[in-house]
Amino acid sequence: MDIAEFHAAVYDTVRHIPMGRVTSYGHIAKLIGMPTYSRHVGQALKFTSPDADPPVPWHRVISSTGAISSRGPGTDGAQRQREALEAEGVEVSDPGLKVDLRTWGWFPDNLSEEGV
Repeated sequence: MDIAEFHAAVYDTVRHIPMGRVTSYGHIAKLIGMPTYSRHVGQALKFTSPDADPPVPWHRVISSTGAISSRGPGTDGAQRQREALEAEGVEVSDPGLKVDLRTWGWFPDNLSEEGV
């Protein structure tokens, strides 16, 4: 799979995450058949366009611990992600910007389980 195919697979899979639910970078990697590429999933999501059609709900992907990534000093990405999740009804805890994966997690074994 080349980089364009990888990004397309990530974006297509992320589009299946239901509103008000979250999953991990690693779970997206598993669903696209590249289970050791969770960091690459994160990198691919950095390149999503706000004008993508259909949109890619990048904010629904978080770490396997339930934490929203900081995105580095001087960025507002973690706060934007928090706001987008809360707008969908997902509870994000303070401090730590964490989401309870037992409550809000979406972890199908494959996309066909979701009727896709």
